Amino acid sequence: MPGKSSKLETQPEKLFDMVDYQKGSVVSRELISRRTGTITLFAFDEGQGLSEHTAPFDAMVQILDGDAEVTIAGKSFQLNAGETIIIPARKPHALKANKRFKMILTMIKS
Repeated sequence: MPGKSSKLETQPEKLFDMVDYQKGSVVSRELISRRTGTITLFAFDEGQGLSEHTAPFDAMVQILDGDAEVTIAGKSFQLNAGETIIIPARKPHALKANKRFKMILTMIKS
């Protein structure tokens, strides 16, 4: 939604605390939504994930906590807290929580 404000614009906060784990679930919180891109914070409980899909835009995944398996075009990557990976536009990808994890997804639409 263009023009949507973000709490990050008004005061400093710890990203880790802005979304909580929920048993058996994937929780998301959109922090910024603009015509040119979005930034979304996710918390995945252990064993949860996103099934393989594609997106028309480049994206960057940053792991804040825990560890995740990110599969891009059939190649699997194990990411831990503090690590990041770029997902190219139109490449099939999936995410799975080997242990619960939190991440930031930045999608660039232009």
